[in-house]
Amino acid sequence: MTKVVNNIEILPLSGFDDQIRRAEYRTIFSTSDLGRYTMGAIPPVHIIVDNGHVTLEGTVMNKMDRNVAGIAANTVPGVFSVSNNLRIGE
Repeated sequence: MTKVVNNIEILPLSGFDDQIRRAEYRTIFSTSDLGRYTMGAIPPVHIIVDNGHVTLEGTVMNKMDRNVAGIAANTVPGVFSVSNNLRIGE
C-alpha cells in the first residue's frame, strides 16, 4: 500500500510577492544560458515567493546552472532570503 502525504500549501495573495516573483523570473532567466529552462509546457525551475522569501525548486542540468540561478536570485531587491533547492538532473 502506498501512502500519499499532501504538503501543498496555498500562499496568500500578495502584490509584493508577485512583484518579486516577476523580478526573479526576469533576473534568473535573462542570465547566461538559463533561458533554456523556460521552455516546455512545465518548466523545470519553479520560483516560490512567500512573504519576500524566495525558494527555487526543480531540476537543472549542472552545478554551474544551479549556482548561477542562486546568485541571480540573491540580487533581486526586496528579497529577504533565497533557498536554492535546485537539484542537478539529467
